[in-house]
Parts: sequence; C-alpha cells; structure tokens
Amino acid sequence: MHQFDRDIESRPLNGSPFDFAAEISPNWAINGLPNGGYLMALLARAIEQKGHKKRMAIVTANYIQRTSPGPVRLSLERISETTQFERFGARLLQEERVAVAAIATFMDDQMVCRVDRYEAGVPALAPLDQCVPIPPMPNFTLFDQVEVRLDPACAGWMTTGQLADRSEHKGWFRFKDGRPYDALALLLAADCFPPPAYASLGLGAWVPTIELSVNIRKMPSSQWLKCFFQTRFVTCGLLEEDGELWDESGELIAISRQIAQYRL
Repeated sequence: MHQFDRDIESRPLNGSPFDFAAEISPNWAINGLPNGGYLMALLARAIEQKGHKKRMAIVTANYIQRTSPGPVRLSLERISETTQFERFGARLLQEERVAVAAIATFMDDQMVCRVDRYEAGVPALAPLDQCVPIPPMPNFTLFDQVEVRLDPACAGWMTTGQLADRSEHKGWFRFKDGRPYDALALLLAADCFPPPAYASLGLGAWVPTIELSVNIRKMPSSQWLKCFFQTRFVTCGLLEEDGELWDESGELIAISRQIAQYRL
C-alpha cells in the first residue's frame, strides 16, 4: 500500500454508520499544517465507502479552523441521490470542533463523455528537465512525498529573488513513490503548488485556504501532470487561485478554484 493510501484510511465507528474515525498524518504538511488537498482526500475516501455512485465529480471544502496531526472524526450525511448524481455532506471534527466542512458530488459510472470540446489548450510549459524542483524543507513534509517542479519563468522568487510580472505558477507534479492516479490523488495534486501570488509578490505572506473546489474530468494517462495556477486579484485581504491539471497527452484532467487569505 502506498503512503498516501495509508494516510487517508478511516474506519467506521461502532453504532454510527455515517461516522468514521481517522488520523491526520504528519506526512502531508506545509510548515507543520496539514495540506488542504490531503484533508479533502481524507473526507472523500470516507464518502467512497458509503456512496452508491463511485465516480467522483466535484468536491468543495471550507476550511474553518486549523488542524494538526492526530485523531479526528469524520461525520457524513447523504444529502440526495438521483439516477445520475449522489451528494454527500462531510465534516472533519478535531476535539469535537468542526475544522473542515465539505460537499461531494458523485456520478454514475455509466455516464459517458458525449461532447469533448476544448476552447483552450495546454498552456506553454518548459520541459521537465529545465524546471526547478521544490527542495525538501523542515516541516514541509508534503514535498517528501510528492515532486513539484516549477517552470523557471515563475520560480525566480525561490531561486534568484527576481519576481515575475504575473501571479502564475506552472510546472510538473507526480508522487515520488509512483502511486497511480485516481480521484483522491487529483484532490491532493490540485493543492500542492505554492500560492501563485509568490511569483509576483515574493515569499512575504501567509496564504491560508478558506475554500477549495476541485472538479475532476478524466483520469490521466501519464505519470507526470502539467499543472497551471493563476491569481488575478489580490484585494481586501483575499485572493483567488484558478487551477488546471493536464496530462502529457493533452487531456484536461481537473480544474480547481481556491479562495484564500493574503496575510502579511
């Protein structure tokens, strides 16, 4: 079993069919705090165990308070089920306080992609061997598990101190242990890059996630994902981060939208 799978496992609580016990692992942290995509995957994995429909389509999570490695309770609720969709609400509670609240939409496996129309293509990205890896760092255990390489055009804040004109990060992603992709892995991948605002404003702020939504379209056919994230507006202490995940064959895999604080 891969490390990611061990760290998102949960078990049903006795006498409570929609409650699960789980453990937040220290292996997916950013500066000591659990990664938001990892917490989303922890909730989504529990939902998979109770849902009738198995194709994950959309997960949206609100991050209400900080979490830390340790025991948590996952509380689920089936909101609705139709012939095409099934929706669950899910809460992650630590010390019996709600830390993350999510809504997940699952689809019927038999639904097919009848229209495949792209009005935008894969953005330009430097070759893998020219991109800059994010190095292992103390308390940033996420990057012990996954490999993220930034395009040199947006990595100046990390290497030379030269800032870019645009708040954009683009680069490559994969699991270091070669774990294959599924929907749970894509939830993590959508939240593994540094905030795009660092590219233009530098590493001078804390950017905690308030809300993250991931829409999964297809499963990738390559080991590496091409990832693109941009922020266009930093105002009133808030910013948005729009993301695209593509595989190496040019298929759109997932899109994301994150709202975060910009705290100096």
